[in-house]
Amino acid sequence: MNETLKRSISGAVYIVLLIASILYSTDSFFILFGIFLLIATFEFCNLVQINKIIPVLLAAGCFSLFYMISFAKEGVLFDLRFSKNFDLSVLFFTLFVFIKCIHFLFDNKAVKIDSFSKYVYLLGYIILPFIIITKIPFGKDGYNPKILISIFILIWTNDTFAYIVGKSIGRTKLFERISPKKTIEGFFGGVVFAVVVSYVIAKYYIEIAESNIYIWIIIAIIVGFFGTVGDLIESKFKRVAGVKDSGKIMPGHGGVLDRLDSVIFVAPIVFLFYQILNYVS
Repeated sequence: MNETLKRSISGAVYIVLLIASILYSTDSFFILFGIFLLIATFEFCNLVQINKIIPVLLAAGCFSLFYMISFAKEGVLFDLRFSKNFDLSVLFFTLFVFIKCIHFLFDNKAVKIDSFSKYVYLLGYIILPFIIITKIPFGKDGYNPKILISIFILIWTNDTFAYIVGKSIGRTKLFERISPKKTIEGFFGGVVFAVVVSYVIAKYYIEIAESNIYIWIIIAIIVGFFGTVGDLIESKFKRVAGVKDSGKIMPGHGGVLDRLDSVIFVAPIVFLFYQILNYVS
């Protein structure tokens, strides 16, 4: 089969599966992202060369625990205060590991990863971000699938136009040592188009008040910046491992980590932004 056709078909299947599971129900949403988490854990273990049994069990256990905490009725398993404290603890540990990931990205001497750091990355870079992703669609009014779908649309917009602009007018390399094809022009092009699309999403898809559209513009900027950082960090892990893709589950696209490297870095920052907004309001 033609490589372009193969890539198009697998990409279309991925997008349809993703959007359908998010829209259909909370159960299908959690099941799909639970499967994504297990596959991503398996792929990450291959990248950093650690035994897969304990990490996969840890991922499954953490995801199940979060599900119980999030959906237990007040007074049955956990009270709401515990649930909120749990969410904040997960967020702060994830952000701490993200700082470590950024240091790893810029560390020219990092040609291998020590055993302790492998498990820290596993927890804070893979497992907990997936848990935070499942928090994103839930607000004061319950489950709103439009929120997560909109974030994915912004990520796809940023990636697409960063590629198009970079291919067309890109001259200045963004981080050539890690990703030779990325350019500064492409980076800004992706952010600009994501901001434009965020306005359309906020006004015509989510249909929020005009005065709140700036919230989605900020989210678009977060997506453009931290999505690119997330992509570069995954590229650094692959470069250290000496591989092109994290896996082969998606023909022409690589593995689950290759497809979700941006969103697992964006989601915790968006969730932090939500917490700040709630605190201010």
